[in-house]
Amino acid sequence: MEETIKVSVITVVYNGVKTLEQTIISVLNQSYKNIEYIIIDGGSTDGSKELIKKYEGHLSYWISEPDGGLYDAMNKGILKATGQLIGMINSDDWYESNAVETVVKTYRSNPEKRIFHGDRKDILDNGAVKLKKFNPSGAKLIYYGMTYNHPSMFVHKAIYETGLYNTDLKALSDYEFVLKHYLSNPDFFSYIPQTYVNYRLNGISGNMIFSDAIKEGYVARKNAGLNVVQNIFSVILRTSRVIINKLFSF
Repeated sequence: MEETIKVSVITVVYNGVKTLEQTIISVLNQSYKNIEYIIIDGGSTDGSKELIKKYEGHLSYWISEPDGGLYDAMNKGILKATGQLIGMINSDDWYESNAVETVVKTYRSNPEKRIFHGDRKDILDNGAVKLKKFNPSGAKLIYYGMTYNHPSMFVHKAIYETGLYNTDLKALSDYEFVLKHYLSNPDFFSYIPQTYVNYRLNGISGNMIFSDAIKEGYVARKNAGLNVVQNIFSVILRTSRVIINKLFSF
């Protein structure tokens, strides 16, 4: 396969030494080789920095310094990236060996698309694996929550040039980002019906308490372009579902 398209891959880490090496190796072992690999470390104190140094000969750029959180670190990486496509694989997660090749092939066949995404494997605490497929429902994305698998996404650099991740949000900035571009032009997105990323279920968004998720979701939808009526409907929908689940859990 001709490798004229440069792909940037960004790993964000903070005290993730237990899983970081698996992430790094999964990027270095990609079947597609024209990869610019960037690691943004938030000033780790658990040995992550020393592990990054072990592989620095294979990295295009890395830094270890305090940051403003996950999305600030992601933005730092994006600003350093020079590839046409940019992927995010955080230190809890890892790619299948053909991930980048799969995305590049799709991009070559669909050069007008701007955001490429696929399915993922969720890794539970007990080691069990659960398939998380993309849900194509636009209504569910708008009114309920994230239906795209953000760790599987490779985004054209031109998209990030129009705006980065909102650092005012703690956990749902990727949702705001996806929803904003979906509302702007759903044809930007190209779904790849393959599973090429593995995701550990211990992220920030999965551990938010419900009230915080409702508040942050409201802000994310507002920033993405939903009006007050649509946003209130979303809050009612999500709250009702939680109440119903509790009533029938006894």
